[in-house]
Amino acid sequence: MTKTASTTPTKFADLGDRKIAYRKFGSGTPLVLNIRFRGTLDSWDPLFLDELAKKFTVVIFDYTGLGASTGTPTYDRDSLVKDAKDLIDFLGFEKVVIGGWSLGGVVAQKFSVTHPKKVSHTILIGTVPPGKPEVSGEPLFIKTAMHPFNGLDDQTILFFEPASERSRDAARRSYGRIESREIDRSPAIPEAVFMKLLSEAKDKTTIYPDPEGADMAALSSGLHPLLVISGDHDIACPIGNWLPLTTKWKTLHLVTVPQAGHGPHHQEPAFCAETIASFVKSVL
Repeated sequence: MTKTASTTPTKFADLGDRKIAYRKFGSGTPLVLNIRFRGTLDSWDPLFLDELAKKFTVVIFDYTGLGASTGTPTYDRDSLVKDAKDLIDFLGFEKVVIGGWSLGGVVAQKFSVTHPKKVSHTILIGTVPPGKPEVSGEPLFIKTAMHPFNGLDDQTILFFEPASERSRDAARRSYGRIESREIDRSPAIPEAVFMKLLSEAKDKTTIYPDPEGADMAALSSGLHPLLVISGDHDIACPIGNWLPLTTKWKTLHLVTVPQAGHGPHHQEPAFCAETIASFVKSVL
């Protein structure tokens, strides 16, 4: 029986000082995905992952100390990059497509800069470029994101476009798919933990600190082909932060999903997966 995102069991990479929970399924080029703030293995839409698995060996995982992984939790960006690197090495991958959603997109960018020889392509979903944002997110996002539990209503606000009937319908379908996994679910991150990690942030003006501009310079130089997928009304990571870079970054490709928010890949899972697969195959 072919394993899917909803049926693949969780495995653990024993790294000595900690165990990283991960799931691996599909076949083809390795695609390693880094999750968003408060996200775990079970925050990805399984339909999006299954569509990707038609072309890629998909790997998703929980950061150290979060979800089902052990160790001391942190959202320190370098530590999150180390999680991805250690897992990739554990799995024996020489080179991967590195991707991420929101905070995970920051991790993917930093990974690309830190370990350029391990990366063929960089895939960024609903995230921001390095440095302080030119266009700030809307207060509604952080207010909603801080709720102890984010059910369907919250997720519609956070990741979709509530003003669009099409997007609201997509939110309901995606939420149902995410909740369909019945066993071996990754534990939710407790409120006390994510609030503590937020309080430890050294720079609260941006989710991608880059005080010297080094990451911005490296990414703009064209290290690897880079694809950004953004909703046209992302209240967390506005697309307006990417628009000026389309004429400055040498390998940046920007795709906009209309009537969509911070989770365009959950609203249009097949389209986003097909776009990623075409990008990796065609853009060298």
